[in-house]
Amino acid sequence: MTVRRAAVSPAPNSSQACLTAMTQASRRKFSLSLLAMSAMAIATAVPAGSALAADNAEPMHIIVGYAPGGAADSLARLYAEQLRQDGHGTVIVENRPGASARLALDYVKRSRPDGKTVFIGPSPLFTIFPLTYKKLSYDADKDLVPAAVLTDVPTVVAAGVQQPYKNMKEYMDWARRNPDKASLGLATIGSAGHLGTVALGKSAGVAITPAAYRGASPMLVDVISGNVSIGWDAVASMMPLYKGGKLQFLGVSGTRRAKALPEVPTMKEQGFSQYDYATSWYGVFVPAGTQPDVLARVEKMFLAASANPSTAAKLEALGLEVVARPGQEARHRIQVERAAWRPIVEATGFVAED
Repeated sequence: MTVRRAAVSPAPNSSQACLTAMTQASRRKFSLSLLAMSAMAIATAVPAGSALAADNAEPMHIIVGYAPGGAADSLARLYAEQLRQDGHGTVIVENRPGASARLALDYVKRSRPDGKTVFIGPSPLFTIFPLTYKKLSYDADKDLVPAAVLTDVPTVVAAGVQQPYKNMKEYMDWARRNPDKASLGLATIGSAGHLGTVALGKSAGVAITPAAYRGASPMLVDVISGNVSIGWDAVASMMPLYKGGKLQFLGVSGTRRAKALPEVPTMKEQGFSQYDYATSWYGVFVPAGTQPDVLARVEKMFLAASANPSTAAKLEALGLEVVARPGQEARHRIQVERAAWRPIVEATGFVAED
């Protein structure tokens, strides 16, 4: 009987087995090294683009404290469009009117400090309101952080074209002769124009009676008709009526003439310093707690948008003057202007009620 033996491969010697194991381990290690190097290459090659895409994935919301159609709303929409053109993704303007823009400020104060919700608001919220309100729902120095100054907002005292006075000096002479007719139309009680005019009246011994309106439009109707002797508001809101021959401008705020109104003298030129700081400004603010790098990014975005010639021209056509200064300057202006308004507020004795 023939017995068949199963074929058996010869067992490798110990040195061969060791070599094989080492070779396999080396291959695995080499493959893992290649994967790691590839991952590192991808991570270092794409961060800027991917970070930008991630940053732009969530829309930015610009919060405005006034209804659509006004100067603040127009300004915000011009900046939103320029930011979109500059590649910063979707930018949404959100109107939250009420309480002289304090409702909008409070909303931003409570928002996440991630640079995606910003407030474009007027300087009196930070310079005058802390002096005139017994209690505010926000801390003007702590709850929001300025990112940039965008534009100055020259203001002006206006009168109907039929009035006999053609500048502020003539008006004060008229008011002394007609004290019972001296009245000031205002869209906002406690504003720079209100306080400046009250202080002016006190220094001249003339009581100029403030008349409060629910917005600039109805106030200007009464100024044009002569129901109030003068009115005060931003140049931007009055410019169409001025160009249309319905209003005359008696004097502009600040210490230099407005670019859009080189023919109109300042109050200071006429001897009235009470309006030196009545040129307010619009700034960009973010919630407290925003990280420095995020704050710097927001500042850079808005300063770059301000530098666009087309946007600057559109803003100046509205009667706004582009200044485009960093957040540090905004903080400085707030402190300087608040200090300047303090003695005026104290002299008038005005206290805001709402």
